[in-house]
Amino acid sequence: MKQNLIALVSGLIFGIGLALSKMIDPNKVLNFLDVTGNWDSSLALVMIGALLVTMSCFHFIMKRDTPILEKTFRLPTRTDINTPLIIGAILFGIGWGLAGFCPGPAIASLGLDLLDPVIFVGAMVGGAWLQGVVFKKT
Repeated sequence: MKQNLIALVSGLIFGIGLALSKMIDPNKVLNFLDVTGNWDSSLALVMIGALLVTMSCFHFIMKRDTPILEKTFRLPTRTDINTPLIIGAILFGIGWGLAGFCPGPAIASLGLDLLDPVIFVGAMVGGAWLQGVVFKKT
């Protein structure tokens, strides 16, 4: 129960951060991606700030023997770059460039009462379902 509450609070803080930085506005994101036109560099500062916080906190967290609410750290062990990873990254980039949304901001945008994020999140859920069907592990 405590883990779920912390996950909920963390998600709310993340969503508020996305809203304050305007990353839930697809036009702001598309302007950030338009480096040869109407480029808006402000999201680069948001990303740099997030990286600085993550890098400094990750350093101290990994010095601990165990996480606060778990028995062990569960870190990814795979380091290979394979075809599904590359295809997924390409599809992510295409979707972000076309729609101006990525998963977190799209979900946070659902509260704006707009149709675009609803369509995007629906397509995202449908794509995740299709991926599960096509690449079902046996």
